Amino acid sequence: DRGMKFLSDNQAADGSWGEGGYRGNVAVTSLAALAFMAGGHQPGRGRYGKSVEKAIDYVIGRESADTRGYLFHKSGNSFGAMYGHGFGTLLLGEAYGMAAKKESQKRIRDTLERAVKLIETSQNHEGGWRYDPRPTAADVSVTICQIMALRSARNAGLQVNKAVVDKCTTYVKKCQNLDGDGGFNYMASGRNSSAFARSAAGVVALYCAGIYEGKEIDNGLRYLQGFKPGANVRPLQFGARGGMMMQDMHYYYGQYYAVQAMWTAGGKFWQEWFPAIREELLARSRTTGDGAWTDTTVCTSYATAMALIILQIPNNYLPIMQK
Repeated sequence: DRGMKFLSDNQAADGSWGEGGYRGNVAVTSLAALAFMAGGHQPGRGRYGKSVEKAIDYVIGRESADTRGYLFHKSGNSFGAMYGHGFGTLLLGEAYGMAAKKESQKRIRDTLERAVKLIETSQNHEGGWRYDPRPTAADVSVTICQIMALRSARNAGLQVNKAVVDKCTTYVKKCQNLDGDGGFNYMASGRNSSAFARSAAGVVALYCAGIYEGKEIDNGLRYLQGFKPGANVRPLQFGARGGMMMQDMHYYYGQYYAVQAMWTAGGKFWQEWFPAIREELLARSRTTGDGAWTDTTVCTSYATAMALIILQIPNNYLPIMQK
């Protein structure tokens, strides 16, 4: 409750979120709106329904005039723009069936269709995506954002090219260290560079592509189990020079995908993981009493949104996470 009040109090007049270099960032704005929706606040309905509505309008309004379907705000940190596009498309896919007004539904769908098309046409020859909407390079971190957005759009009733999904599946599998620990490399060409955040993203990418069983899933989940919240983590996950700073750098991103992996896996995976991450996040919340979580790499709104989504997954309100 305090976390959502913090986000509500810190939403900009134009409907966006983000501080410092991330002011107006499409990804941060979309995640904040999803955090409200994870608590049952739908566009125009619920205590924070107006905040969600304003965020959706903001994201739709960021569609590039030069590249149709591209959801991007250059002044909201231009690095890794396809992260913003992926999370923005995910927000529209989740919100489409919740919009109360027909004109809002049409506006969301029209933008969503163009956003999906851009994802499909910017997939590279390996089957993944990179920082910009060009089919050149790929990495598993950006790729999960795009395949999750496509899954959300498909769940909402939009047509998604199956060949794109199949190529993505092939790419993600190539990123996994099947001969080693079961973790995932940053890129398909990487070797022996498994790490927690990218491995959580890899497992969820396979889930979003419709792969729920198999050695890739089993090995990925086994790898993630070595990083249970509150337990001692493997020091090599961050590399010789990274130290524990790398955990903080990707902490919320990694936990966001890890909790989804455990939620989908269910059973013992979920029963052991969620209480641990719940208590860890409660301990990490700021002691100032303002309800926020802090991330020095991105911004406070980002960390707060991620923490709220994680804590509210048992609500089962977001379509993308429903069993």
